[in-house]
Amino acid sequence: MLHHIMLRDLLSDIIKIDDILIIVRAEGAIIEMRSNSLNLRQKDKWITIGENDGPCHMHIDASMITEARFIKEQKTDRISHSLRFFDKNDEKQFSTVFAKMYDKEMNLNLERKKLYDDLFQKYGSQEIIKFNFEPSN
Repeated sequence: MLHHIMLRDLLSDIIKIDDILIIVRAEGAIIEMRSNSLNLRQKDKWITIGENDGPCHMHIDASMITEARFIKEQKTDRISHSLRFFDKNDEKQFSTVFAKMYDKEMNLNLERKKLYDDLFQKYGSQEIIKFNFEPSN
């Protein structure tokens, strides 16, 4: 159950931060949900972010997520900060992107950067977090 708890805890910490985009890409579609005011709950292997009856929600099969990676990616005019979540085949399942990291003049928002850095530190300052799923009996 450590896998469930740690993944759930990490996701819970992420959605407590405003202006995080949770992004799921499929071949023909992309969904983006903003973290503001979303809740999280878990039943068995399923983690739900948002309300079933709300305007949007997502279900995550915790048994399929084997790792999370803290990513800082150089873009043309900025550095993107995110966490990406992968399955056992190293396929990205979804991402959480820290939005509003820069102001209109492209100056780094140090408060937002600190939120990312604090989360990185809380989870051991490791760029990759491995999850080991053990189904409950």
